[in-house]
Amino acid sequence: MKNDVARLDGDTPTMRLLSLLELIAEKDQFFTLQGLVEETGLPKPTLHRMLQQLEAAGMLQRDGDNRQYGTGIRLRRLAENLLLNNTVHGARHGVLSQLVDEIGESCNITALSGNEVLYLDRVETTAPLRFYLHPGSRVPVHCSASGKLFMAQMGPSQRKRLLAHGTLERFTPKTLTDMDDLEKEIEHVRRNGYAFDDEEFLPGLLCIAVLVPSPRGRSNLGIAVQAPSMRLTKDKALTFLPALERAASAIAAIDQDADSDNHRSA
Repeated sequence: MKNDVARLDGDTPTMRLLSLLELIAEKDQFFTLQGLVEETGLPKPTLHRMLQQLEAAGMLQRDGDNRQYGTGIRLRRLAENLLLNNTVHGARHGVLSQLVDEIGESCNITALSGNEVLYLDRVETTAPLRFYLHPGSRVPVHCSASGKLFMAQMGPSQRKRLLAHGTLERFTPKTLTDMDDLEKEIEHVRRNGYAFDDEEFLPGLLCIAVLVPSPRGRSNLGIAVQAPSMRLTKDKALTFLPALERAASAIAAIDQDADSDNHRSA
């Protein structure tokens, strides 16, 4: 057995299943039964039985040749509900409201969910001309500013897996539907640290987004400004970057404080 074997803690079968789910949730790619055996050191029949239970409950699903596992719909929905109803929601919403007051345009907080971007929260501008996208709304990852940022953190093979189950649907004449073009755009995003949705999802809507910093390195939170293109140009949107980055840092601090409180109470 390897010295760096991952332990599945728990005094009951249920707690060991939860421990296995925690291990799986840290993975950013499909995994196999044999891979888990090598990673945990547990007997193959034991892990096979645990995976069968999680698959039957909708927490996991098999992909491709049925030898690889990935997160199931039920587990993803659970994660989404936790993000939407997080205990730090009120504090994050306060930061978002201050950002809207400062720049005068609608702003939202987003997360990656499967191959879509999920709106966790949104505050609308008081300007008469605006687009309504309520919390819980979903946008395909390839035509979202936040989505480009999330994909820019991935390697090419992971992006390919993320987008493998459907075509890059065209929503407007500006939607990027060619994978090579999207890869070039993502490279620009990686270099710049911000991303645009330039009327790629809805005609007349321009968006700029940045990631919320994460102490773990990879972030699954974005913060964005959206406005009608007749009122917001790319050049003007770039002037919002300092305010966006301040708000992103404030949200990161809120989340870090919440994590510290949870660890102290554990």
